[in-house]
Amino acid sequence: AIDRADSAVSENAGKRTEGARTMNINRFSWFNITSLTLGFAFLYIPILLLIVFSFNKSKLVTVWGGFSTKWYSSLFQNEAFMDAALMTLKVGVVSATFATILGTLAALVITRAGFFRGRTLFAGMIYAPLVMPEVITGLSLLLLFVAIGWDRGFWTITVAHITFSMCYVAVVVSSRLVTFDESLEEAALDLGCTKFSAFFQVTLPIIAPSIAAAWLLAFTLSLDDLVIASFASGPGATTLPMKIYSQVRLGLKPEINALSTILIVIVSIGVITASIVTKRATMKKRFYEQQANAQTT
Repeated sequence: AIDRADSAVSENAGKRTEGARTMNINRFSWFNITSLTLGFAFLYIPILLLIVFSFNKSKLVTVWGGFSTKWYSSLFQNEAFMDAALMTLKVGVVSATFATILGTLAALVITRAGFFRGRTLFAGMIYAPLVMPEVITGLSLLLLFVAIGWDRGFWTITVAHITFSMCYVAVVVSSRLVTFDESLEEAALDLGCTKFSAFFQVTLPIIAPSIAAAWLLAFTLSLDDLVIASFASGPGATTLPMKIYSQVRLGLKPEINALSTILIVIVSIGVITASIVTKRATMKKRFYEQQANAQTT
């Protein structure tokens, strides 16, 4: 019986090994490699061409006339683009900050308040902008601003961006609060902390990474928005996506290639920095865990 059991275990192990080899072979087949190559080429070759032609000396965007960086200097001398970029950054920072505060409070209500009358309606109103078309959101905000007589400008764009980005913050923060161990707060309360101090000394530091990620997401959504900003903007308040879209409609200019390249470089630096910080934090956590296991053993 023991021999039969050993043979059955070895046979099952052999089948699993063969299955793993078959999965690896199928995973790295020529069809998969070709599909991935074509997919990445379709996505990134146009971006590479945009970066290359941002250094084009010729005024014609599609005709190479030699290497030059004059379009970057021309971009920084273009006051319209600089004003639009400054407006976009100010709107993004202010809207992301307020959206993070309001979205975090909404997430706390959804995950911690328990059952109360109107909870379903409250959660539905928080999550509605996630599925609402941007045209409808922008049009409704425009009608609201016109009805209350609010002159459109910086603050109307900011309020509009807070409205639709707050729901994304609520989703990100609530997903972290759902998995939060509330016994940590209870331990702080048992040790003499008030609920207010327990939140700021225990809960907030633990959920801080999710809040930071939510702020970055709200800031990115604000930078990328075109439709809602077009409805909420007014004279003298033009964001960078609106400026780029208006220029592209009249014809693609080399300054737009230079501006797009700068944005790509900034985003790439941010992604690389975030990945390095995350990797170092993971390695540090593993190091401390190994030290703790070594001390316990």
